[in-house]
Parts: sequence; structure tokens; C-alpha cells
Amino acid sequence: MSKIKVMGETLANKIAAGEIVERISSVVKELVENSIDAKSTSIKVELEESGKKRISVIDNGIGMDKMDVQNCFQRHATSKIYKEDDLYFINTLGFRGEALPSIASVSDVVLESSNGIDGTSIHIKGGQILDISPATLRTGTSIKVSNLFYNTPARLKFLKSENSELASVVLYLEKLALSNPDIAFTLVNNEQKTFSTSGSGDLLKTIHEIYGLEISKNMLLINGENDDFLVNGYIGKPSILRSNRNHMTTFINGRVIKNLDINKMINEAYSTYKPDNLYPIVVINIETDPTLVDVNIHPTKQDVKVSKMDELSKVLIKAIKDALYSSMLIPKIGSDGEEEYSDESIDDPIISRLPVSMFVNEEKTVYSSNTFIDKESCQESIDFTFNDKNNQLKKLELYPVGIALGTYIIAENAEGIFLIDQHAAQERINYEKVLKGIISHDIVSMLVPITLELSKSEFEIVRNNIDIIINMGFEISEFGINTFKISAHPSWVKTGKEYDTIKAVIDTIIEEEAHFDPVKFNDKVAATIACKASIKGNSRITLDEAEFLLNELVTCDNPYNCPHGRPTIIKFTKYEIEKMFKRVM
Repeated sequence: MSKIKVMGETLANKIAAGEIVERISSVVKELVENSIDAKSTSIKVELEESGKKRISVIDNGIGMDKMDVQNCFQRHATSKIYKEDDLYFINTLGFRGEALPSIASVSDVVLESSNGIDGTSIHIKGGQILDISPATLRTGTSIKVSNLFYNTPARLKFLKSENSELASVVLYLEKLALSNPDIAFTLVNNEQKTFSTSGSGDLLKTIHEIYGLEISKNMLLINGENDDFLVNGYIGKPSILRSNRNHMTTFINGRVIKNLDINKMINEAYSTYKPDNLYPIVVINIETDPTLVDVNIHPTKQDVKVSKMDELSKVLIKAIKDALYSSMLIPKIGSDGEEEYSDESIDDPIISRLPVSMFVNEEKTVYSSNTFIDKESCQESIDFTFNDKNNQLKKLELYPVGIALGTYIIAENAEGIFLIDQHAAQERINYEKVLKGIISHDIVSMLVPITLELSKSEFEIVRNNIDIIINMGFEISEFGINTFKISAHPSWVKTGKEYDTIKAVIDTIIEEEAHFDPVKFNDKVAATIACKASIKGNSRITLDEAEFLLNELVTCDNPYNCPHGRPTIIKFTKYEIEKMFKRVM
């Protein structure tokens, strides 16, 4: 007797549901994406008990006729692709035709839809059609999903708490709203509004509606393009970094994606503006030819493969760096130790044209992503051009008046008091000197050569990459078993730091050998050497030395952050100091 049998439709849909419908946010994602594909301009999501009891999505899209209402619950039934070649030109969020039958197989579903001419209602439970009847002629679609996973208890028990499920729904809906600023989104849980967007089509306004004023006024516009990619959106200033990647929102052709390579590109662009354990807030859309993107590699369609990743890396990193480079970023501390905002900090042309009423919360919501936003110091932004940006810092005319805690230079001018981290400042100075020295160097012979003994594996890695060291200006040769001799070094190497420098170079080569990139390598070497060569905290210097340090700092290409992203200088305004001492009220 034959052992292999064709699987029943209901069982196949339940198996597919295990891949597509992981939790409540997965259902919301699939239903809302269908509404977006239906050309909706208004989408409302209503939840009961964070969706555990009921999920409803109501849109004003093009709707469906009676035949389409029935067919949409058949597996692999879709209006979005018709032939094999269509897989290479996908311009919709959905296309497989798996989501609705999968959801219907593990829940109780009632769908009503009308195209303005024909209105139909269908009731399906556990994949079985219970009723089909006429419905109202309101153009659009309404779908209600109740008792999710009622017939798959193994899946039901893995749902998390209501707060956790709601947080997941909010996070994804926020991303969908950011990818579609021209659509008005509303989320309601237990008859209480959680958040809403206006559908104005203004991305920055949508960012404000979701994240609030503290975030929106600290966003920088980015634009970049090459022959294959167009990049645009907003990135956060380093003052609003976060401890996780949840606020790194990226889209490809309007599709919300999660791609580790693209996240690495973004972090790399921020590399000298932030610590490694903090992440930026970004909202970035990447537009490209659909043939360069494969979205058919994961059931949720969030992970994608992108051709010409090197070209994307170049344009994305450049766009972010240009935006960060075009603003002078000095953290400003308010009287209460938290951020204070003044009109001059709104330096973005889009922010400045938004109505004042937009920055006032007219309705207090019960739940918001802002609940999880930490209070951090904002950054006062001063625009500059390439030719005069350092003159902006020079115009501050800072005069060192003391050293605090053996670590911070205290300087002042008419505007207020500035604290300069002496280690971070000198680290930035040394970093840029080393980086420029690596690119163009003079060689200095050593009276006493340095010998460096390595393990066998390390020796082989260095020997295979010895040209890198030679190209940096070092004279290096093999010298016995697993040993190298260095007899000359580039002129940028600090006297007395020759051994530490060559050791840092070799350690970096060993660490980066598997993923070597010349630009990243030079950057990492320069940062490592700069850190080792800089004055440490709790090391007192004289006021003359402090003044010399400040004079060198203003000549730097980026005087406002150390190579690891920490600020070099923080401002306390005269007004806020007087406010703390009650001189002004």
C-alpha cells in the first residue's frame, strides 16, 4: 500500500501558518500590507486584548467583488503575479497568496469587501467556509480575525503577554507608517487610541507623529544616488542614539526589511560618531530596480537579497556621512541635566516650516513608543560649509580657565562654559594625523630595530599580508622562526610608541584578515594608535597645554567627536547656568 499521500488543503494551510503567522504582529503585518497593496489612503487597526481576542483591519482601498472575496482564501490565489517572470518585477508587498488562507486556517475570520458595485461578506472558521452573503457597498475592505490559534494550542501557548504582543504590533505598524507617510494609520487597543498618523505625505511630520518632537527635531535629511540606487530619508544626530536596533528602520522600494548587511553599513557610516554598543535612529528608503532585489527568500518577506551590494554600500555610507559631516554637533546641557531645545537647534528646512501646532500633543495616548525613549542630551547644530566649518568652532573663542577632575578642560566665552574631554580631544587630533600619515608618509629609520615574535598561525597571517604593512611605510622582514624585524617606520609614528604602534597594526591585520577592507583597516589602525598615544583621564595638564590642545582641535576635520563616537566638547549656556542659580526665572 502506498505510504505517500497528497496533503489536505486544511493541513497544508496550518503548516504554512506556522511559518507566516508567528504572533499577533505577523497577522497585523499581512492584513495591513494587503490594505496598502489595495491602494488604501486610510487604514485602521483595532485590537481587543492586544489582538489575542480580536484583530480588525479596516481600509478604504479598491475592495473586491464576490468572486475575489471567495478566491482570496484559496492557497496561492493572488492578484499580484500571474507568470514566472513576474517574480523578478515585484512591486507589491504581498504576492504569494499564502497569508489569508493560513490565517483563516487557525482562526475565526469574517471579511467584508466592496468595490463600490458589489459588496460581499464571508465567514470562515478553521479554514471552512460557514457563510457567504451580501454586504454594504462602502468601498474598501474590513477583516476581523478572532480567537487566533484556537485550534492549534501548541502555537497559542507561545503567545507572549498582552503588553509584549502590543509592543510588537506597535513597532511594526510604526515602520509601515514610516514607509508610507501618505497613508493615515490608526491603532486602537481595547477602544483606546495608541497612535495615529495624518497621512500628509511628509516623512518628517510622520516621524514627529510617531516618535515625538525630541526625535523629529534632531533628524538630518539624507540623499544619495548612483546608477543603481537612490537613497533618501532621515537619520538621527548622535545625541539620540539608542541601546538597540529597533529604531533602525530601512525600506527597499517601500518594503520594510531587516538586513544585517545594510545595518552594518549604517553603523559603519556612524563609526566615528558613536560608541559600538549604541545604535542610531534612522528612517531610510532605498529605491532600486526590482530585478536587483530578491524578496522571495523568507516567508515573512522581510529579509531580502540585494545584488550590487558594494554599490549600495558606497552610496548609503556616503549619504549618511555627508549629512553628519554637514553639521557641527556640540551637546548642550540644560538646567535640569536633561536636554533643552531652542529655535536655533531647528536647523532642518522641513522642521522649520512645520506649524507650531504640530509640536503640541493634542491627545494623550495610553501607549506609545516614546515610553521607551531615554532622555539624553540634545545637540545644538551649527551649519557650515566645507571651507569654513572649523571657523565656526574658532569663532567660539574658547579660553581655558581650569582643569576639572584631572580629565576635563574648562573653557569659557560670552555664551557660557564648555567642558572638553582632554583624552577624547587629543584622540581626535592623533586619529586624523595618523590617518593622513597612512595615506602619505615619510619613512624614518630606526637605530635599534624592533623584533616581534608571533604564534605560528599569526605569523602566517602577517606574512600573507605583509604588503599592507610595507605600504603603510614600515620596513619589515622575516627574522628567524615566527619573528619579524621592523627597521623603519613612517614619520607619523610617535617617538617612544614605535613598538605599540607596530603591534597595533599587526593585531588589527590578524583580527580583520578574514574580512579585510583597506579603508576600514586604516580607520581602525588610526583609532587604535590614537587612543594609545593620547593623554589619559586623571592626568593633569597645564593651562598652556590645554590652550595648545584646543588650538589643535579646531584644525581637525571633525573636532566634535573622538574616533569612537564620544563627544569631545559639551556646552553649558550662560542662561542655563544663571537659571540654576536662580539669577533668572
